Amino acid sequence: MAYDEVLAARVAELLGDLPDVRSQKMFGGLGFMVGGHMAVAVASGGDLMVRVDPGEADAWLDEPGVRPMEMHGRQMRGWLVVSIAAVATDEELDRWLRRGVSRACSPDVR
Repeated sequence: MAYDEVLAARVAELLGDLPDVRSQKMFGGLGFMVGGHMAVAVASGGDLMVRVDPGEADAWLDEPGVRPMEMHGRQMRGWLVVSIAAVATDEELDRWLRRGVSRACSPDVR
C-alpha cells in the first residue's frame, strides 16, 4: 500500500518554513528529515510515524489513535504511530510534527 499523499503534502507544508528539511522515500512511505535526522514519516499504511523522546513516549500512548511502533514484532523505542484520524486537523498534525522535530533536533539523537 502506498503512503497517503494528502497527509504527506500536509506534513511538507507545515514543515516548509523550517531550515534543513528534506523528504525521502523509504520502505514504501515518505520520511521527513530535519538536520539529517528522521523526525516523522508518512507510513505506507497511511499512519504517521513520529520520533519522540523515549522517556516521554509512554505518556502519549493514552492519547486517541496513538500506539507504539513495532517492526517485526518488536517495539521501536522512541517511535510512535499516530493514526490519520488523530491528525485530522492541522493543529493536531502540527502538535505531533513539533514533537518529532524536537526529538530530531535533540543533541543526543543518533
